[in-house]
Amino acid sequence: MFRIDIDPSAIASVLEENLRNHAVELGVDEVGNVLEAGDGIALVDGLPGVMAEEMIVFPNGIFGMAMNLERKQVGTIILGDYSRIEQGDRVRRTGKVLQVPVGEALLGRVVNALGQPLDGRGPIVTPDYRLVETDAPGITDREPVHRSLLTGLKSIDAMTAIGRGQRELIIGDRQTGKTTLAVDAILNQKPGDVRCVYVAIGQKMSTVASVVSTLEARGVLQNCIIVVARASDSAPLQYIAPFAACSMAEYFRDKGGNALIVYDDLSKHAVAYRQISLLLRRPSGREAFPGDIFYLHSRLLERAAKLAPAKGGGSLSALPIVETQQGDYSAYIPTNLISITDGQIYLENELFYQGFRPAINVGLSVSRVGGKAQTAAMKKVAIKLRLEFAQYRELAAFARLSADMEKTTQDQLNRGARIAEVLKQPQNSPLSLPLEIAVLWAALRGHLDGVPIPDIARFEREWIRYLEASHPEIGAEIARSEDLTASTETSLETAIGQFKTLFLVTGIPV
Repeated sequence: MFRIDIDPSAIASVLEENLRNHAVELGVDEVGNVLEAGDGIALVDGLPGVMAEEMIVFPNGIFGMAMNLERKQVGTIILGDYSRIEQGDRVRRTGKVLQVPVGEALLGRVVNALGQPLDGRGPIVTPDYRLVETDAPGITDREPVHRSLLTGLKSIDAMTAIGRGQRELIIGDRQTGKTTLAVDAILNQKPGDVRCVYVAIGQKMSTVASVVSTLEARGVLQNCIIVVARASDSAPLQYIAPFAACSMAEYFRDKGGNALIVYDDLSKHAVAYRQISLLLRRPSGREAFPGDIFYLHSRLLERAAKLAPAKGGGSLSALPIVETQQGDYSAYIPTNLISITDGQIYLENELFYQGFRPAINVGLSVSRVGGKAQTAAMKKVAIKLRLEFAQYRELAAFARLSADMEKTTQDQLNRGARIAEVLKQPQNSPLSLPLEIAVLWAALRGHLDGVPIPDIARFEREWIRYLEASHPEIGAEIARSEDLTASTETSLETAIGQFKTLFLVTGIPV
């Protein structure tokens, strides 16, 4: 038998040392109770230290966000299945403000308002997260917009140009081509350095699927992030979606890159916010919208900016979309957005039904910044285009009242009609800058005056094909210099002279 001698004093000293080194962290979780829940909101008590926009956790792992901080209760929005939350449920604080994943890993993916994948392609792994709500860059952090964001649409790039860092509103009635215009702008970024974010707010999944399939078919989806808050999703998710998408786009801007974000559309976003606000018993104002609806959209759109070189020189451009009812652009939400943005592209029902696509009303459309960002080549074309098109619209209105016109007036009308025809553009067919310049230059120089109007589209297609095949150096020179020099115009004159000779063989007089 073995006997082990144990020194009680040694054991005591070891225990004393362990106790001395053992630190016990004591903490108190703030918990509360659900007083009322339903329709995407919950009223909670017992969270005296909760912050505005702080995440709170409900049972079953459902998250919410604090919106109303009142003396006796906290009004929260529920970012999940609110039907699983009942009165009396315990809730607790997280101490964190709502964040979403950002970064290159999201490119080519379809996600919900919280950055969770919806495309069935597995989880999104990224170390980067950003707050959903952040301050817009200050004045000293910005610089003037000076570089063009080309959409590939002749009528926009020439007469309602958009600059990088600009906020240009797309406004019009339902089914007038607003989403198509925005998608064309995204498609035109394929060869460039602009990352694109498309956020669908309250849209049908069939509409979103159509946009995704178009981008994928054109090989552009890998340059885009699609954020979806479906029509079937709760109002809180529709409210969060544009802010989350903006944070995803700001990641590229703050890295010194360029980004474009499309909000489709802010009419439905305003309705979702109105629903949340009324349920949280906030005072209602005009058309039952809360009084801070203007501030809501301004703090979202002000985040679009062209940053100064000291801040990396990146840019975030915004194309918010708003829907009007029967052309009433003086309604509450449209006028709010018009006053916040740097211009608007107004799409008109009548032009749309006449086959003028995109159906842009030039008189009501304006860009307060883009002209300063236009390339030298486009400026030379655009100045003459605006003048001739405006004169044509005015003469066409008088021509309806008079049958007798002098030859000069008739010639102006004929050329104006052909310019209007050239400004039409098929869906999902954006053009590069050199091709836009070549087509508009041909129309303004009178090279289409002898072409019958029904054949203008064919003339344009074949002129583009001829330039690309036989004179690629002209397009390369315009793309390099971004100017329309005398030597380039001479080359264009020579090329179009050769082309018209070939085109004449087809039997169409030019």
